[in-house]
Amino acid sequence: MEKIKVGVLGATGSVGQRFVQLLDGHPWFELGALFASERSANNKYKDVAKWFLPYEMPEEAAEMVVKSVNDAGATENEDIAVMFSALPGSIASEVEKRCAQAGYCVASNVSVHRMEPDVPLLIPEINADHLALIEVQKEKRGWDGFIITNPNCSAIVLTLSLKPLMEYGIKEVRVSTMQAVSGAGYAGVPSMAILDNVIPFIGNEEDKMESEPQKILGTLEDSGIKNAAFTICASCHRVPVIDGHTEAVWVKFEESVSEEEVKSAFENFTTDIKTPFAPEKPIIVREEQDRPQPKLDRDAGRGMSVSVGRIRGGRMENEVKYIAQGHNTIRGAAGASILNAEVLVEKGFI
Repeated sequence: MEKIKVGVLGATGSVGQRFVQLLDGHPWFELGALFASERSANNKYKDVAKWFLPYEMPEEAAEMVVKSVNDAGATENEDIAVMFSALPGSIASEVEKRCAQAGYCVASNVSVHRMEPDVPLLIPEINADHLALIEVQKEKRGWDGFIITNPNCSAIVLTLSLKPLMEYGIKEVRVSTMQAVSGAGYAGVPSMAILDNVIPFIGNEEDKMESEPQKILGTLEDSGIKNAAFTICASCHRVPVIDGHTEAVWVKFEESVSEEEVKSAFENFTTDIKTPFAPEKPIIVREEQDRPQPKLDRDAGRGMSVSVGRIRGGRMENEVKYIAQGHNTIRGAAGASILNAEVLVEKGFI
């Protein structure tokens, strides 16, 4: 098929750079435009992006002239079908709405629209049916385009691991995260603050962890989402790891569930999604006693699979606990948005 042109909003930031890297050579999408602040506009990407990834900057992107994010949605960009958004939250709402109004599909990594009732908060392996909200959104807002969002980076890891366990009746979830510094952006955590240290607070992160999975795992009813009924309690921590979020999870069930049943649920979780960024196995069970680990497991499934391990009974009645781990800037950010856009193509929304 003819490649679909896409743009990246916030292309010079850490997630924006990951979009640029992952889109290079994509079989369906072609990078058509890069957008950043007025300060970066009208310069070549290679001259304004402080490239930090352990890969060469794609040559095609390096020579592109960056456009101002204020021009996103202009008619001169009309050959672009998808805008991938990695914008700062302070400007994301206005820019994303303007692009959707102008007719673009906005596949956003930003939190600002995630919990709005008519915006799909998407993990395709879990809730592709929530894409029905797109027509509700377009009709309600009078837009030619639309916004879809992917969840918070830690929420994706947690929610993917919870989906196979829903059949056993989840009553309560507790989770403690150990989150990589790349989740805070290139300049997000000063080195003197994080080296030899753990920071037991990440702004707004616990709220996202406690609310987003309930929407994703909820059911589509009357043109809206009825949230999943169980409660989530989260504690989030920044640790001196570059990439890869690790989570200790305690799940309390309505009735007794064995470790073997939980392990089997993880192993048997499959999907019929066969797009370029869809992992063959969304969840990989690690048998070793000391796995998963970010250094060993973050790139599983090209960074799109979640690894789980240390599955064992808890101290509370009807409780099982385990460790989940995933790549925060691929599965938890840019890769998730690209997978979402692929599914939109498959289903005829693009």
